[in-house]
Amino acid sequence: MGHEVSSAARTARTIDRTRRVRRLIYVLLGIAALVSLATFAGLAGCGGAIALTASPPVPSSIVSPIAGSPIQHVIVIMQENRSFDNLFNGFPGADSVTTGMSDGRSVTLQPVSLGDSRDLNHSHTQWWRDWNNGKMDGFAQGGSLLPYSYVPEKDVEAYWTLARQYVLGDRMFQSNTGPSFVAHQYMIAGQSANVAENPTGSVWGCDAAAGTTAALLGPNGTDLPGVYPCFDYQTIADLLDDKGVTWRYYAPASGDSFFILSAYQAIRHIRFGQDWNDNVISPQNRVITDIKHGELAQVTWIVPDWAHSDHPGSGSEGPDWVASIVNAVGKSPYWDSTAIFIAWDDWGGWFDHVDPPKVDAMGPGFRVPLLIVSPYSRHGYVTHHNHEASGFIAFIEHNFDLGTLGTRDAASDAFEDCFDYSQAPSAFTPIPQHVSDDRLVREKDSGPPDDD
Repeated sequence: MGHEVSSAARTARTIDRTRRVRRLIYVLLGIAALVSLATFAGLAGCGGAIALTASPPVPSSIVSPIAGSPIQHVIVIMQENRSFDNLFNGFPGADSVTTGMSDGRSVTLQPVSLGDSRDLNHSHTQWWRDWNNGKMDGFAQGGSLLPYSYVPEKDVEAYWTLARQYVLGDRMFQSNTGPSFVAHQYMIAGQSANVAENPTGSVWGCDAAAGTTAALLGPNGTDLPGVYPCFDYQTIADLLDDKGVTWRYYAPASGDSFFILSAYQAIRHIRFGQDWNDNVISPQNRVITDIKHGELAQVTWIVPDWAHSDHPGSGSEGPDWVASIVNAVGKSPYWDSTAIFIAWDDWGGWFDHVDPPKVDAMGPGFRVPLLIVSPYSRHGYVTHHNHEASGFIAFIEHNFDLGTLGTRDAASDAFEDCFDYSQAPSAFTPIPQHVSDDRLVREKDSGPPDDD
């Protein structure tokens, strides 16, 4: 018993000493930031450019991870509209195919660039047509075989580099059988109040115009009459607030300054509470500045703007956007205490050959890619375990000892197979970028990433 007390005391002193050193580093970074901001502001005169300052300071942390976890910061980056077979086709050791089935006949998957502008239907009702009772052969749309396509590796070089160095998941399933609005609700709450489709209006959430509705889940791939897209169920942010764990949700703004894909805009007590002013940050590229200035919250969600989302028609800068965030963390004092989860919210209409497991009436849906980047993630590891976006909630709950929401998170394994906390934290190797941080930070917000 005496040995255990002594060991615990030594551990506590070590943790306290580490925190004091980190706080000193962050203070010094903050002083440097004031100097850099003055210089940075002078660069804003270029056409189409803006200057960003750091967000308001994150309150002092009063909660640390549970004993034994070195993770003090969790980042979830949610990209857009790609299936696993579409984005990581041919990755060594992962489950992908070169042919698929379309209405009973074999189709060879064709390469289509990341920047290709053609979009696909990815509604809840379309998901059921694609799935076709588990046959996975209904993806063709309007006679077109475009869904049977994959993105060449050269277009997503940063993603493949991350996958080779860290964790790639080939059994990550989107939480729902439908589009983005629902997927983002599962990311923060493990549920969507039975909503199955995107809202009908241009603003999604409690600021939506009167008469806006979001269809409810019906039987066998049907939709039922919708409800106004503003809810009041509990989210992971409520558990974080209860324990004093700091959090931020970075999201792009639309023309009227409403955040269409800020999932918390659909949660009444957050949208009209202090959290909205303190923790929902726009524009989304402010996160890069905040990381560099020592202002990273303990839990962070990041939604890209249109131009960096990987959504068909958005261009080809998504991989550079993600790499810039990873590089900012990797080059900062945060690296040794951070886990970064990168996922795609829905399949976007693209073919995938794996019949999803059945959990409940809502899903999960088809496979989407998953990357886990951390000095404590298993290196060069492809996880074949079933995962879905509610696992992000479960990981955060376990890491900060928050309890549970009791929704999909309650049954999640929290990505347990993807980490090895016994290994020494690995040194960070920068991920090659074709677009500089300076350009990404100073680009004007191109608007929300998805309106379908």
